[in-house]
Amino acid sequence: MPREVAVFDALVPTLLFAFVLAGLLTLIIDWLLARFRIYPHIWYPALLRLSIFICMFAGIGLWIY
Repeated sequence: MPREVAVFDALVPTLLFAFVLAGLLTLIIDWLLARFRIYPHIWYPALLRLSIFICMFAGIGLWIY
């Protein structure tokens, strides 16, 4: 995959798409965790959300490159 993609004649890094996709996946996982009431059992929910996002972003980034 190329390092940059032309979007409306502007070169955009492919990691931007990985960032957006990781954000959407994190929102879905966050909704599932809230739906099944997992957050009362988590010590620090914000840290869990951040770590899920970082893992998703790193995994997608490694998969792209």
